[in-house]
Amino acid sequence: MAPAGRYALFALYATAAVGTAAHALLHKRDPRAAWGWIAVSWLFPLAGAALYYVFGVNRVQTRARRVFGREQAGPPPPGEVTAPGIAGTDPVEVRELVRLGRALSARPLVEGNRIEPLHNGSQAYPAMLEAIAGARRTVHLGSYIFLDDAVGGQFALELERARQRGVTVRILLDGWGDIVYRPRGSTLLRRSGLDPVLFLPLRVWPPMLHLNLRNHRKLLVVDGSVAFTGGMNIEQDHAAGPDGLPKIADLHFRVHGPLVEQLEAVFLADWSFAADEPVPCPAAAPAAADGDHSGRVITEGPNEDLDRLVMVLIGALAAAHERVWIMTPYFLPPAALTSALQSAALRGVDVSIVIPERSDQPWMDWATRHILAHLLERQVRVFLRPPPFAHTKLLIVDDWYVQFGSANLDTRSLRLNFELVVESYGKPLAEQLAAHFAAVRETSRPVRPDELERRKLPVRLRDALCWLFSPYL
Repeated sequence: MAPAGRYALFALYATAAVGTAAHALLHKRDPRAAWGWIAVSWLFPLAGAALYYVFGVNRVQTRARRVFGREQAGPPPPGEVTAPGIAGTDPVEVRELVRLGRALSARPLVEGNRIEPLHNGSQAYPAMLEAIAGARRTVHLGSYIFLDDAVGGQFALELERARQRGVTVRILLDGWGDIVYRPRGSTLLRRSGLDPVLFLPLRVWPPMLHLNLRNHRKLLVVDGSVAFTGGMNIEQDHAAGPDGLPKIADLHFRVHGPLVEQLEAVFLADWSFAADEPVPCPAAAPAAADGDHSGRVITEGPNEDLDRLVMVLIGALAAAHERVWIMTPYFLPPAALTSALQSAALRGVDVSIVIPERSDQPWMDWATRHILAHLLERQVRVFLRPPPFAHTKLLIVDDWYVQFGSANLDTRSLRLNFELVVESYGKPLAEQLAAHFAAVRETSRPVRPDELERRKLPVRLRDALCWLFSPYL
């Protein structure tokens, strides 16, 4: 190549690399991500900048804000925050936690909700199918995984029957989940005459190759009067097998009351974003009070600030006096949350974490083993739950605060996915779920420091290497 051509090519490379580095510095909030893309742009001439353009630029946030604006976190209006009266609690701490949730979520705490835990598909699926069968106006269903199997077939049949009755049926599936998990639920639904919308489906042009930023929320809202949410997807593995046990153990929740309106609003905003249509109006008036729990929806998504869930979790841990009990299928918390767990345990709070003995992602298990020693030495207790694979996401603080939903305690959920959790204030649900947690913990094996120390060097290196890549798992 002539010298002039080499100089021109070098100038193009330098311009692309500098432009990529500048964009990453201005728009990446995590310094590790910024450093990674800067390194790629310089180490791989032109190809690095092209990779950043395709994979590194977050086009989702811009489009989402254009569709339905941005929720701004900030102090609630004076006099708006009210704390539910919960006997035996510190009213100041409850009020502070309520204020934090309101400031971060931009949603009020609503009273008069009935929240019922449903264990596994044997309880959740019949209740969900019954609600769809009784639908008269709208059925809104969103799921990360929806499979073409026996359970998926039941839902497709009931959804199609509802559509034939004149019910408006809106279905939202994650674009990545629909491709990766087979047989594809979208094919089943279209075969049944339904028209599911895919959230961020992968495409080459215009570039939409987001392996992250997945919609991990699970929602079913019927007629604006009853909602179901939690950690359960639509698949046979959640249903009982020949031995009476599911392959995946999980909790889902049925909600009645004003909280349903918040859950439906989340679905409609997500559906509008994915369908690129205006946000539909709810088909029914807000549900009337139907219980004794106060609750609020907290989300992280394309038009929302990061670390919202982490800040709420840290606030809840700071309010704990007796116990912080956590169930999660994947446990790789950020440093700030790890410190909050250790701080609570050192204050004398019973901090117990139940994770699966073996999850469906062994590399996550290996990365988790690498961090457990640091928790155990600060009085945090960790328990390994035997099979079936435990997929439950649950936080219980003392005997009055519960948080449940779709978020795991790992980087993918807390920074990369679109997640939804519900925070509930009220003793009946907290005490009911505490009894469930205690029963599970009784059958689980505590992790001991000596077993972590006995790991052989190759195993330790494997675990540490997986931990090193934990922000991308």
